[in-house]
Amino acid sequence: MLDTTPLTSAVDRFADRLRAAPQSRLQRGAAAEALALARELALRAQRIEAPETPAHEMPDAGMFAAADQVVVAGRDLALVLMDEGELADALDLVAQAQKRAGV
Repeated sequence: MLDTTPLTSAVDRFADRLRAAPQSRLQRGAAAEALALARELALRAQRIEAPETPAHEMPDAGMFAAADQVVVAGRDLALVLMDEGELADALDLVAQAQKRAGV
């Protein structure tokens, strides 16, 4: 079984930083970056779980929900990952999103 603790820890840290960020930073793009990450993580999980079904896009629930959306999508992906390469790619996505978000 693949240890996905690094991924769940990374999404938790990013979410904590988003929750602590001022509203102005969320409005300047941090929330949009978080939503984009959550959507990509969710899409990857869907592709692994049910590659034959059409993907569903995570809705925009507002800038104050973006942190929770990242956590949910990241943990969903962590549950279905079976490959070290996919885990490394997901960790890189989180790191890049956090850098672009500036949190």
